[in-house]
Amino acid sequence: MDGGGFFAFLYPIEWVVAWIMYGSHTFFTTLGLASGPGIAWVLSIVALVIVIRIVLIPLFFKQIKASRGMQLMQPELQAVQKKYKGKTDPASREAMTRETMELYKKHGTNPFASCLPILLQSPIFFALFRVLNGLEPIAVGDRDPIGPIDQAVASDIESSTLFGAQLSDIFMRTDDWLARGVILFLIIAMSATTFFTQRQLTMKNMPKAALEGPMANTQKMMLYILPLIFLISGVNFPVGVLIYWTVTNIWSMGQQFYTIKRMPAPGSEAERILKEKQAAKAAAKGIVVEEPAPEPEKPRGQREQPKRKGRQKRK
Repeated sequence: MDGGGFFAFLYPIEWVVAWIMYGSHTFFTTLGLASGPGIAWVLSIVALVIVIRIVLIPLFFKQIKASRGMQLMQPELQAVQKKYKGKTDPASREAMTRETMELYKKHGTNPFASCLPILLQSPIFFALFRVLNGLEPIAVGDRDPIGPIDQAVASDIESSTLFGAQLSDIFMRTDDWLARGVILFLIIAMSATTFFTQRQLTMKNMPKAALEGPMANTQKMMLYILPLIFLISGVNFPVGVLIYWTVTNIWSMGQQFYTIKRMPAPGSEAERILKEKQAAKAAAKGIVVEEPAPEPEKPRGQREQPKRKGRQKRK
């Protein structure tokens, strides 16, 4: 293990990543795939994604709930901000903070809950980067083994290819144009799947009212900024990391599609489509589904007068 601080924190995660990859490779070789350099090591990265995402399923549902809560509370949050607009005295600031926290509690969310799965995956992302980036030094004996990845295993992984690009190849560090073409395709795939994953969650599972306001505009901006960041920084990622992130996005899209289809947010386009399908199925069976009538709004500022019990009408 080299380095300190952050690298020391990453090493146990690198060890777990190495064992998951090694165990997955062993599983695939028992199914008949080649035990040396080959597609089994590529599939071991896909298996790593599946294992990690299964572990994170509870957090995924918390992320969906938190993100939905953040969007649904926007009209109320804007009302609070408008109420205290221009007021800079400590009492107003304190009251605004208190009312904002009450809104978070009411909707069961907070600004950081929706980012939790991404934050928890970041160390795994960097650990995989470190494992793949360390294959060459391990293979030549310049770095200590990582778990089961010793000199022979590191050499096998490094020699494994996807359409001619080695798992440890990086766009900026290879002169092989075939490998560069494969890497460029993976960078575009990673950026595109990142975009569609975010768009699926924000645009199809939120009511129209939640798609307006400063926070909604910020999220729309991030919809384009994050994929652009991946597009630019992807030239520094090994092929294995690009595979990991692309497969992760594809898994997320499938998971979100299932969740949105089964449990859409109230007032969203997804909920409208679900209700139409349910009504069509009911109509095919001869069942008429009636929408509940909305409750009439009471005039604001008018208090309902208490009624005295036991009072009888005069004849």
